[in-house]
Amino acid sequence: LVADIRIDGRGGICLAIALTVTIIAHLWSAVVWFSILKEFNQPVRLRWAVPVYLKTNIAKYLPGNVWHFYGRISAAIKTGISVEIASLSVLLEPLLMVAAALTVALICYPQPTWVWQLLGLGVVLIGVHPKFLNPAIAFASKLKFKEKTSQERVFILEEYPWKIFLAEIIFVVIRGTGFLLTLNSVSSVGIEGINLLFSAFCLAWVLGLIVPGSPGGVGVFEATAIALLKNDVAPGILLTAVAFYRLVSILAESLAAGIACLNKNAVAE
Repeated sequence: LVADIRIDGRGGICLAIALTVTIIAHLWSAVVWFSILKEFNQPVRLRWAVPVYLKTNIAKYLPGNVWHFYGRISAAIKTGISVEIASLSVLLEPLLMVAAALTVALICYPQPTWVWQLLGLGVVLIGVHPKFLNPAIAFASKLKFKEKTSQERVFILEEYPWKIFLAEIIFVVIRGTGFLLTLNSVSSVGIEGINLLFSAFCLAWVLGLIVPGSPGGVGVFEATAIALLKNDVAPGILLTAVAFYRLVSILAESLAAGIACLNKNAVAE
C-alpha cells in the first residue's frame, strides 16, 4: 500500500540525485534548442538561448500546452530571427524528441523480438529524413498554432538532422535515468529490470508529450506508466514513484526557470 511506503536516507539521496539529473536534462535540452538555431546559421549565443528556454519551459503547464513554444518564438523574433526559423526550431525539437524516445524504447525493449525492433527502428530513422519530417513539421504547425496566427510559414529541412537527433537521444536517456532514480528511492531497482523500465518510461513520456489537451503531459504520462508497469512493479510502489517523479519534474523545471530568471547576463543577440 502507498500508506506503508517510507522514504529512508538512501531514498532521500536518490530523490536528490534524481532532481539534479532532471535539472541537467533540461539544461541539455536548452543546449539542443540552441544547436538547432545554430544549424540554421542564426546569430544567437548560448547564454541567451539557455535562459530563454528554461524560463519558457514552465509555461507548458498552462492550458493549451503551446505557450512555451510561443514564448520561444517571441523571444527569437525579438533577436531578429525570422518567424519561419523560430517556428521551425520549436517544432523540430519535439518531433525529434519523439523519434529519440521511440528509438530508446525499441532498443531497450526486453523481449527477444529483434526483427520487429529493427523494423521499428528503421521506420523511426526513415521518419526523421527531411522528406518525411518536413510534412510532419507542417502538420505539427497547424495542430499547435491553429488560428492563433494567420501568417503562412514555410518549413524546409534540407539535411538529415543526425547531430540533433543523437542529442535528443542523450536527453531522453538522462530523463529516463531520473525516473529510474526516483523509482529506486521507493524500492531497489535490479539491473535486470532497467531495460523494461527505460522502455516503459519512454513510451509513457512520448504519449505525455503528444496527447493534445494535456499540459506538460500531466495525467497521461502517469496513467501510461502505470498501465505498462502494473504487472512488473508493485501497485503501491508504482503509484508512489510516478507521483514523486512528477513532483521531481515540476520542481526541476521550476528551479531551472528560477535560476534562469536570476541570470542577469542573458542578452539577446
